[in-house]
Amino acid sequence: MDALIASRTVIPVLTISRASDAVLLARALVRGGIHILEVTLRTPAAAEAVALIQAEVPEATVALGTVMTEADVALAHRLNVGLSFSPGATPALLKAARDARITLIPGIQTASDLMMAAELGYHVVKFFPAMPAGGLAALKALAAPFPQTRFCPTGGIDEFSATQWLALPCVFAVGGSWLATPQDIEQGNWAAIEQKAGRIKNLLSSRAL
Repeated sequence: MDALIASRTVIPVLTISRASDAVLLARALVRGGIHILEVTLRTPAAAEAVALIQAEVPEATVALGTVMTEADVALAHRLNVGLSFSPGATPALLKAARDARITLIPGIQTASDLMMAAELGYHVVKFFPAMPAGGLAALKALAAPFPQTRFCPTGGIDEFSATQWLALPCVFAVGGSWLATPQDIEQGNWAAIEQKAGRIKNLLSSRAL
C-alpha cells in the first residue's frame, strides 16, 4: 500500500466480457507503462480473467474491482489479489475484508462515509463517482477535515483531467475506464489501448505532481 500511495498513477478500470481477451489486454497496458490493473466483477468472466493475467502477465499487479459482498471478499482471497476496490462501503463489507486480511479500498462519497471507514481502520479510500459527486472542488472540501486520508477518485475522469486530480496532495491515484473502454476490449483494439496507456504514462512522467 505504501508503494501504491507513492506511485501517483492511473489505474485502468477494466470490464472484461471474454476471458480470452484478458492476457492481450493486460500486455497492451503493461507495454504502455501501466502495471496496476483493476478487473471489475461486472461480468461472469472476471474471475477467470484475473487468474489468466496473474499466470501469464507477471509484470501486472491485478486488483479486483466492484467488490460488494462477503462472497466477493472470499473470491478476492481465493484469487490472492493484492488489492481490491469497492464502489461503496458498509460495516459488514469492511469487517469482512479486515477479517479476511485482504487490502480493500472502499468507495466513499460523504463525510459520514469517511467517518465510518476511519472507525474501522480504513484511511485509503476511493472517491466515487468522482465527477457526479462534485468533482475536484468536492474532494478538496471533503478531504480538508480528514488530512490522514488518501483518495483514489474514479468515475467520469479522463485523460485530460487525470493530472488535475493527481495534483491534489490527498490523491495517490485515479481510476478510469477510458484507457481500455469495453468497446476497445470487445473490438481487440490493443494498439490503441497501448497508445493511450503510453500517453498518460508519459504525461505523468513529464509533470511534477
